[in-house]
Amino acid sequence: MEYAPDEVLRRWLLSDSLNFSRFFFQHLNNGKRFVVGKHHRLICDKLNLVLQGKIKRLLINIAPRYGKTEIAVKNFIAMGLALNPAAKFIHLSYSGNLALDNSVAVKNIVTSPEYQRLFNIRIGRSADTKSRWDTYSGGGVYATSSLGQVTGFGAGAVESADEENPLFGGAIVIDDPIKPDNALNDNAREQVNQHFETTIRNRVNSRNTPIIIIMQRLHERDLCGYLMGLEPDEWEVLSIPCLELDGDGNERALWEFKHTVEELRKIEAANQFVFDTQYMQNPKPLEGLMYNTLRTYEALPLEPGLRKNYTDTADTGSDFLCSVCYIETKVGMYVTDVLYTDKPMEYTEPKTAEMLMRNKTQMAKIESNNGGRGFARNVERNVRMLGGPVGRGMRFVSFRQGANKKVRIFTRSAEVQNLIFFPVGWELRWPQFANAVRGYRKVGRNGHDDAPDVLTGMVEFFQKDSPAPITAKPTTYSIERKDNY
Repeated sequence: MEYAPDEVLRRWLLSDSLNFSRFFFQHLNNGKRFVVGKHHRLICDKLNLVLQGKIKRLLINIAPRYGKTEIAVKNFIAMGLALNPAAKFIHLSYSGNLALDNSVAVKNIVTSPEYQRLFNIRIGRSADTKSRWDTYSGGGVYATSSLGQVTGFGAGAVESADEENPLFGGAIVIDDPIKPDNALNDNAREQVNQHFETTIRNRVNSRNTPIIIIMQRLHERDLCGYLMGLEPDEWEVLSIPCLELDGDGNERALWEFKHTVEELRKIEAANQFVFDTQYMQNPKPLEGLMYNTLRTYEALPLEPGLRKNYTDTADTGSDFLCSVCYIETKVGMYVTDVLYTDKPMEYTEPKTAEMLMRNKTQMAKIESNNGGRGFARNVERNVRMLGGPVGRGMRFVSFRQGANKKVRIFTRSAEVQNLIFFPVGWELRWPQFANAVRGYRKVGRNGHDDAPDVLTGMVEFFQKDSPAPITAKPTTYSIERKDNY
């Protein structure tokens, strides 16, 4: 079957929200093209599933000024009305004026000549304001602040004639529900969370009405954090950090059109908290962190040092094995490799041995508490099987740690921050380990303390060991790794 050109275009636009956004952005901005990044494709894939009725609750976390409002608010709502002129939308933002501006932007798309030619949706005259406007088909948009009154208007379709293939009926679309300046205010934050419960959540016309929240993360208990904690299985979460690693382990900016790696690192240097939350979507508690500043390096020092390893075996089934390889010099310790996992010993023993070989370790100190001595023997045996220089350049030392772990971590925290250097980009290279270190609190409940315990042990033994005696010519190691660090 052949279609007229406008019908072909219409079908193409409604097949993908990214097609729709690019087309109307260009037509409403004097031919200016929408610069597409990888994250736009990821966001639109989720929005497409919302339009198809396959996602009912969606959280999208992305940095500010990365095109989220253009795609997920303005063009998404306009596309929803093109699919069904009777669709009803509620749009909310922390700023009432911003919500009204977005409402006007949606209406500008709907009333544009290109949209009217393809979809022919008319705006009703009885309700046509910035805060509310309707279509002649019974659909429309209601816009206000996230703390504003939402009365007399519901989002979504009341019911569907075809339950197996329901027609998209609209959604609640929330863009940045809290102002960044208010995110650290407990009362302001909880006010938004409770307003969602008491007012916003109830403004759906059916249980199938989608709710979409698009925001930069601002706090552990912002609206996204609150909902993920309350209903972890109910919400589809798309979290997009601005820095990632490519296939070779090198840092890569999410969207160089907006920020390069160097520019993002400058943001990090200026304000670590803002970088972690708004740009990496990884909120940490600003108050009460054990480690406020951790030092990094771009290149290893030229002076020779002792290649060491410190390993804390998993005490219980829920704990993590943490093993850190590093080079100890007179000025500090330079981390070169990390193994941090809750996998069983069948995995950790050979992997620890491989890491020791890879880093040409001279001394491996392994806590012998709760089976650590047996772990050390098994790792040593694995090193021998790999052709490692046990006794000829690599020495294993098992010891028992009897002091209170929490007290040790607290009293040595300043030394950890002053003496230990991590390679630039270590948070991306070892994300679980980084989260365990940077999220560790001075007071309150911590999920795991294995990573801080190892860093504490490293400073406790700083410059207290002699190099392993070399009794034979250097050994050729059987495992090599190309590494920039």
